[in-house]
Amino acid sequence: FAARLDDESLRRFGLGGNPSLLLLETPYVGWPLGLAAVVFDLQLRGFRVVIAHPERNTAVQADHDLLRDFVDRGAVVQVTASSLDGRGGGRVQASARRIVDSGLAHLISSDAHAPDVRATGMSEAAAALRDDALARWMTVDVPNALLEGRPLPQRPASARRGLRRWTR
Repeated sequence: FAARLDDESLRRFGLGGNPSLLLLETPYVGWPLGLAAVVFDLQLRGFRVVIAHPERNTAVQADHDLLRDFVDRGAVVQVTASSLDGRGGGRVQASARRIVDSGLAHLISSDAHAPDVRATGMSEAAAALRDDALARWMTVDVPNALLEGRPLPQRPASARRGLRRWTR
């Protein structure tokens, strides 16, 4: 759908008031075969792409490396707070953690859509990371850079090593 809109129309959907920042939602089942071409086209047109909640997608759950080419080409990956803290279920939580541990995630989102829709769980998700510097990077530093149209700050070195330290 997004690729069929002209640039002016797409800018109306800009995330957080930044007309060049677009949020692309992934489906829960199946990986869209044309997604790479769509993202590349949007990037050529001057848009920054944020891929939303890929941890919920069954294909990504089976192989989180599906995201690597997107990240290597400048796309940003956003995982949902409820996925990190376990409210989304064990399989989704494990997928979110693999994405974070692989360095493929840049943002944590509430996915609340409005203040009265559901609990955001941002504090719980940040705490679930067990790494204050990474939590700040994903909830403050990266979002600010994106909204201001700046390059992403460097990801902090991890205070923990791998999945072994994740606990519910």
